[in-house]
Amino acid sequence: MTPEALEQAAAELAENRLAISKLVELPEEVRPADLDEAYDIQRRQNEILETKGLGRIAGYKIGCTTPVLREYMNIHEPIFGQIFAPTVHSTHADLALSDFVELGIEAEIAARVGTDLPGKDTAYTRDSVAESVEAIMISIELVDARYRNFREVDTPTLAADNFFNGGAILGDPVEDWRGLDLASLEATVTLNDSELGRGPGSLIMDHPLNALAWIANRLCEQNRMLRAGEFVTLGSVVVTHWVKSGDKIRHHIPELGTVSVAVA
Repeated sequence: MTPEALEQAAAELAENRLAISKLVELPEEVRPADLDEAYDIQRRQNEILETKGLGRIAGYKIGCTTPVLREYMNIHEPIFGQIFAPTVHSTHADLALSDFVELGIEAEIAARVGTDLPGKDTAYTRDSVAESVEAIMISIELVDARYRNFREVDTPTLAADNFFNGGAILGDPVEDWRGLDLASLEATVTLNDSELGRGPGSLIMDHPLNALAWIANRLCEQNRMLRAGEFVTLGSVVVTHWVKSGDKIRHHIPELGTVSVAVA
């Protein structure tokens, strides 16, 4: 991909997000051919969005880390996106549908790192990234389908556009988490007081911190790193729920607390 094509793709995606409008597809001549090109576009798009008012990057999301989302999306590898600080809410959010193209929610577990995770001679593992985790949080990822039909859009383009991310709701940080079995945590999601879905943390790549190790290694491959203070939403244990006005959604994990969202 030429620098000019990369710049055009990033500018079009940024403009589309700011306009809250549905995009059919990127023009073929500026479409990323693979995930490496996609992440280059994503990085440049986010630089543009930062200068246009979306603010700094606070963390990352990882999609397609659970069987239910891989089947739903027909994508069988993890994909990451970045999350802007002004789109992050604490414990609860009251949202307007008009602020999104097509708003959905996903029920997740998040980790915040307390130290940088730079490149090193050996790959990060679940155990080695655990040493850097300063807090675990329950979370809801806010996803936004910014395409007329996302099922007709290729995976690299979706990755270039932060893989649907529109924000996150984070629960109170649990810093004394090391006595918890993260794989056994049971998440329950309710929609208007009726159960929408449930699942254990083990759905996330067998253990949530396997997903954290994955993104730490993927960023190092790009000469980047997770930095102290950043968080990562690690994957949804339930299928995406596309919301409508009046929906009230609650995500609860007994050991981590509750997060919720109300939509108007």
